[in-house]
Amino acid sequence: MNKKFKFLGTTFAASALLLAACGGGDGGGESSGEKTKEDFPYLSVVTGGTQGTYYPLGGTFANLITEETGIQTTAEVSQASAANMTALKDGNAEIAFVQTDVAFYATEGTFMFEDGAIEDISAIGALYPETIQIVTLENTGITSVEDLRGKKVSVGAPGSGTYANAEQILEIHGMTMDDVDAQALDFGESQESLQAGQIDAAFITSGTPTGAVEALNAVADVNIVPVTAEKAAELIEKYPYYAEDMVPSGTYGLTEDVPTVSVLAMLAVSNELPEDLVYEITAAIYGNTDQITHAKGAFIKAETALDGIGIDIHPGAQKYFDEQ
Repeated sequence: MNKKFKFLGTTFAASALLLAACGGGDGGGESSGEKTKEDFPYLSVVTGGTQGTYYPLGGTFANLITEETGIQTTAEVSQASAANMTALKDGNAEIAFVQTDVAFYATEGTFMFEDGAIEDISAIGALYPETIQIVTLENTGITSVEDLRGKKVSVGAPGSGTYANAEQILEIHGMTMDDVDAQALDFGESQESLQAGQIDAAFITSGTPTGAVEALNAVADVNIVPVTAEKAAELIEKYPYYAEDMVPSGTYGLTEDVPTVSVLAMLAVSNELPEDLVYEITAAIYGNTDQITHAKGAFIKAETALDGIGIDIHPGAQKYFDEQ
């Protein structure tokens, strides 16, 4: 439906330009061709799977945007970061959750975007740390990344942000995907497969606590494999968009903090959206953080929204943050 509205809008704009060229305009002025808020009767926010963090947050954001802009906004289930960038490019969504590293890859045309950079997107702002969680069960005996060698490991879908994280963490530990029996599973599938003993471990890149891991912990003893400070430093030196992080004691029943690394979650937007609309969208989210009930809402702040962003900021978002 998005494409339908965009097509109609484009057709109308093209007709107006043709009339002007034929002398149909009174003043002889030229149309800029830029879209206005009225060109967007509804907005789509692409998130991730229902067992992750993007989807529940996306529902909250959609409600806030609807209230602020008057435009009906819906949170959509998706295959997350990489797929979301493609959805923006193809006109199937206007707003997207994405990892900061994946947004950078998209605009640079690297990793999963080697077939072509996506140039018509920009950032609204950063949200919260996306923690790389290497999840296993106590009975597997896996206590280090090196122990994953030869094991059945869920690494996310090829081309996903989780897949890239898994590949880079294995690399820094002297391994490649060929050294594990890689399984392309989403978070919910990873939970079910770990519970059934069909896989040994799973990479899950998501804000903690993650629904899929909480569900797993309800029926089994969860263990999070650490990324040591030494290996984290090596990873950050090669891939600067990572940061040191930890899964706190008490999460998933853990009895101590587990060191790991993270990237950031952020919001990206199609450059088709006009400045005034993106300003309102930004204000809806960053001006109403007290209405975000998810635990990650505590990290969402206007004063840190531009930290770690590796792509251009949309002018509407930049205007909002400049005012703050």
